[in-house]
Amino acid sequence: MKDSLAARNRFTIVTFVTAIGLLAWGAFVTSINAGMAVPDWPTSFDSYDPFNPWPNWWTITPIFAEHGHRLLGALIGFLTLILCVWTWVADPRIWMKRVGLGALLLVILQGVLGGLRVLLISIDLAVVHAVVAQLFFALLASMIVFTSKSWSASLADETDSGYFESVKSLSWRVPLVILFQIFLGALLRHPGTGIDPWFVGLHLGWAFVVTGVIVVWWNRLKAAPGNFHVLRRLVNVMLSILAVQVALGLFAYLVLLDETGTVKASNVQVLANTGHMVIGALLFASAVTCSVFCFRFGHLAKQR
Repeated sequence: MKDSLAARNRFTIVTFVTAIGLLAWGAFVTSINAGMAVPDWPTSFDSYDPFNPWPNWWTITPIFAEHGHRLLGALIGFLTLILCVWTWVADPRIWMKRVGLGALLLVILQGVLGGLRVLLISIDLAVVHAVVAQLFFALLASMIVFTSKSWSASLADETDSGYFESVKSLSWRVPLVILFQIFLGALLRHPGTGIDPWFVGLHLGWAFVVTGVIVVWWNRLKAAPGNFHVLRRLVNVMLSILAVQVALGLFAYLVLLDETGTVKASNVQVLANTGHMVIGALLFASAVTCSVFCFRFGHLAKQR
């Protein structure tokens, strides 16, 4: 069982890292406004050949971006299918089987949303597609936690459950605050109309809220009692990611101001926007993993 769990943990990490590539690729597609470069689905240019739907398609940047995104999405779907079946066969925890099935259903939903976004030429579905991607990514991060040694470790010391009760409210509020910021970012990016003062002001203003609640949560969690080293390490990682994200956000905004965002995006602008989105996803995933550990340790503390 332990060997199987360790192998599944490593496979989940591989899937998670691959998903980072998919998120970055999707952000690249959005940044160069290539979401409709392949105008049909589930075919590509009326072809069911995934590797050669159009002659020399890889030499045409918008088509390479969009179709490459589809191919990488299919790979993630295949890896998630393996992960779901493996979990059902090997994991005795009923709730974990449901998590594996949930991951598979979520990645299927994500693929359908991406396809419908093309068929319906819908910016609204593009925003939903972006948000669902973040939920799937955070679920993969949680599955890494659920199959880790830290999750199943027996904590030797007595711990007052009152501490975890005191941080419970922040443990579910912080990820929601971050997710709302991601939603605002998707609203800002996907219309492709450059700087909308209303969305920019809302996104920047909410960034202060996100920063504030994360700093408060970090201050509480870094004082976690007993042997909860993994929680303290995770919350320090989350704060470091936040610092990088704030810096990238400011840089992306300054680049956008300089170039007005209404013409073809420069390479610098594409890199800044893509990096900002990916780091935002890592911030959300780190917050979710901190939350699940908080609830886990709180449950263990109540049992003592």
